[in-house]
Amino acid sequence: MTELGAVPYSPRLRTALVLTGTGTDGAYHTGALRALHEAGVKIDIVAGRGIGAVGALFAAIDGAQRLWDDKGFWRSPSVRSLYAWRLVPRIVAWAVAASVATVAVPIAAVALGLIVFPIDFVLKLVGAGGSSGLVGAYVSAARAAFAPDALPTWLPRLVLIVLGVAAAIALADGIAAGIRNVRGAWWWLGARAPLSSQTAVDYTWRVLWDLVRGAAQLKQPPPPELVRRYAELLADNLGQPGFSELLVTAHDVDARRDLVFALVAEPRRRGLVRRATTEAADARRAEVFDLAGIGRDHLADAVAAALTLPLAADWHRVTFASESYWRGETHRLCDRPAGLIRLVDELIDLGTEQIVLVAAAPQSPGPHALASARIEGRGRLGEYLQSTEAAVVRDATTTTGGVRIFTIRPVHNAVGPLDFAGGYDDRSHRAQPLDELMSRGYEDAYHQFIEPVVGASGEHVTIR
Repeated sequence: MTELGAVPYSPRLRTALVLTGTGTDGAYHTGALRALHEAGVKIDIVAGRGIGAVGALFAAIDGAQRLWDDKGFWRSPSVRSLYAWRLVPRIVAWAVAASVATVAVPIAAVALGLIVFPIDFVLKLVGAGGSSGLVGAYVSAARAAFAPDALPTWLPRLVLIVLGVAAAIALADGIAAGIRNVRGAWWWLGARAPLSSQTAVDYTWRVLWDLVRGAAQLKQPPPPELVRRYAELLADNLGQPGFSELLVTAHDVDARRDLVFALVAEPRRRGLVRRATTEAADARRAEVFDLAGIGRDHLADAVAAALTLPLAADWHRVTFASESYWRGETHRLCDRPAGLIRLVDELIDLGTEQIVLVAAAPQSPGPHALASARIEGRGRLGEYLQSTEAAVVRDATTTTGGVRIFTIRPVHNAVGPLDFAGGYDDRSHRAQPLDELMSRGYEDAYHQFIEPVVGASGEHVTIR
């Protein structure tokens, strides 16, 4: 999708690459990144939201190869554990299942009679002996089980103990999370978000450290130190081949606004926060963090927040410096699919003249193309995220102030955002692994952008 009447693609124009999506969408981004890298497409600034922040993080320092190589981010078996169910919800689920199974014991004992008595009838019918022993054994066992001191006594106690222990664990988990200043009944502390985004955050830092440290056998530093080194590496090499400016967005639930984390070159850096009016300048100070300056420590928060699924995972909490606009407050951050629109607006303000947008959410092809609905929890959430992403991509590419947007996205994607083990395509009746989604991104980048747009521009591509 492009803006009508806009100038055609040219490598001489300031170009931004935008990666937007959630979860497995990062595999599609990786395929597109590989194609753009091989084609030598010039990128001046790379921006991301959601899992796109990870691709942007690597691409900005010419490290996108670590996303697709044999030991890369999306090739490792560790990807399957991303956004897994937290331990406490699993314990509660098993406790409920065990309680249901326990309650089902007397029902099963009664149901067994539906098998024993017909067998007894058939044996009598054919004249076989010994059938009375079968019925007698069943009746004797049933009497023992339903005696006053048997099942009616210990079964409800066992169910109560199992559910009580599970509830206590859930409540202790909520208290241990250190949640403060909350409203509502105290027992809601035991109802934390079911999925963990921390696994995705930790995995990102692990792979990024493997890239940054190179061949040196050094221990991985904590995230604040790692992002400090990363920011210094990027700031010192801006303008060099392969290095690009960086822009990441996340949502501040408490401030009710999107936050923008940017590392850009001079002189755009000076105008990043500065605005004409005092009111506009205050708003920018509240929302924009200069990663090339004192705000660089918040890059870790930016990535963690971008990887935090709203409501499905615990908020990422960040405590701002006492001298900052927020005066030492602690805010809750997460991702917001519609943050893509803010991302595009910021890129335009930073002088971007053309945008290459990569999204793994396909548009609806029209009637008679409905797929079977997902019934499991992660699948339902993934359906909503993919649908929302598709709508946001459409909104973000309609009014762009004359800046041309070239969109790379699949016609069909059977892999849901949380299907890290791959998805099932009910159209072709086969499983689709993440490797295939990565290949789809690679092919779409060539067929939708590199060949028809870059190739048709008639200008030489600048090798990154």
